[in-house]
Amino acid sequence: MNDLLVLDRAATTAALDPHRLMAAVSDALVAVAHGQASVPPRIAAFAPSGLLGAMPGYVPGLGLAAKLVSVFADPEHPGRSSHQGIVALFDAGDGRPLAVMDAEPITAWRTAAAATHSALALARPGPVVVVGTGAQARAQVALLAALRPAEPVTVAGRDPAAARTVAGLHPAGRAADGIEAAVRTAATVYCCTGATRPVLRRDWLAPGTHVSSVGGSHGPELDAGTVADATLFAEWPGAAATAPPSGAHELQDLPPGRAVTLLGSVLAGEAPGRRSPDLLTVFKSTGHAALDVAAAHVVHGVATG
Repeated sequence: MNDLLVLDRAATTAALDPHRLMAAVSDALVAVAHGQASVPPRIAAFAPSGLLGAMPGYVPGLGLAAKLVSVFADPEHPGRSSHQGIVALFDAGDGRPLAVMDAEPITAWRTAAAATHSALALARPGPVVVVGTGAQARAQVALLAALRPAEPVTVAGRDPAAARTVAGLHPAGRAADGIEAAVRTAATVYCCTGATRPVLRRDWLAPGTHVSSVGGSHGPELDAGTVADATLFAEWPGAAATAPPSGAHELQDLPPGRAVTLLGSVLAGEAPGRRSPDLLTVFKSTGHAALDVAAAHVVHGVATG
């Protein structure tokens, strides 16, 4: 393993080219929808203060990788959690380890890319709001800044100072005075929190709003009314069919026959997205190893030139 590449957090982040990441994540989502990715359900070992998840995956054309990620409460920021770990990339032909990289930026940026794809495919034009001020919100705002720097983004959170800091990552960013007021005017809401209970309410959402919910590892980020009224989208079937931490808290015990459309099917043009201007749409992300493979593929390609 003399040629094993080891990348710390700064080097991993620097190699996450936004445009290449968006393309790779799209390919991964489509591969999942087509049943071409080999990804077993995520498993986790639980410690008193958090969990350690294991997420291996293979995606044709992107590679073979595995992530070990810990999700623990952040004692310096009550109500938030940290996602720390490593991603190991292997040669899909002979199994050689190629690289080890920091999992935190991989997780944050591939999640932001999937959420952004959902908004690009499903949202109507209008104001964009990011709810949250932690690592995932920062990655989401930074990705939007790289892709659409002229499109205004509003950041809302419980801490106004933190919201101003995150908004500063975007050239057209601004901080909101409160979450409810910002969400009520939004066409797209990126919900990026460490919630243990809902932070969005159905009656805050205007007709035609799109919600990309990527938080809620420890509990539901969206209320039951929002889920009940929305057309639902996810990365993989297990988001609704398996229990947390593999599946989504919000998608448990859906009524029989309730459809959850795979985002990759929409991106491939094989399933409808928004069918009317007033349709409420929700993309519920649980994270998926195929997206880690996509991000690791990009990082390795950029880092090795």
